[in-house]
Amino acid sequence: MASILALDVGSKRIGVAVSDPSETFALPVGMIERSNLTTDIAKIKAYIEDYSAIEVVIGDPITLAGTRGLAAEKIDAFVERMRASVVQPVIRIDERMTTAQATKTLIAADVSRKKRRQVVDKIAATLILETYLARRKYQGR
Repeated sequence: MASILALDVGSKRIGVAVSDPSETFALPVGMIERSNLTTDIAKIKAYIEDYSAIEVVIGDPITLAGTRGLAAEKIDAFVERMRASVVQPVIRIDERMTTAQATKTLIAADVSRKKRRQVVDKIAATLILETYLARRKYQGR
């Protein structure tokens, strides 16, 4: 069954989330420790294959003011490399505040600082995917 894969790409880690086949729910499935672009993309391609992903959604780090800063420029190169490496459509979606929201949720759940570092990126990827799925559903009506 097909799914949609979402990535929260950071400088140290990439959070990975996937939708269920009905594209109703977003589930955190993993985290990739960054090494080099070729290795990172190979690991992402493994997730794409494992989950039969038909699309890849990548968080676009727009500033709070709505402009494209240094982080967004770094993602530009990553997205272009992804598009050249996979056959699935690669879609960017505004990810403002997803990491902050994920951190706040984990703190509210009394998750330790050490454990938060291990899961915050995949929770942020889940939030990115939930936003994407909600927009698709809304635009489909």
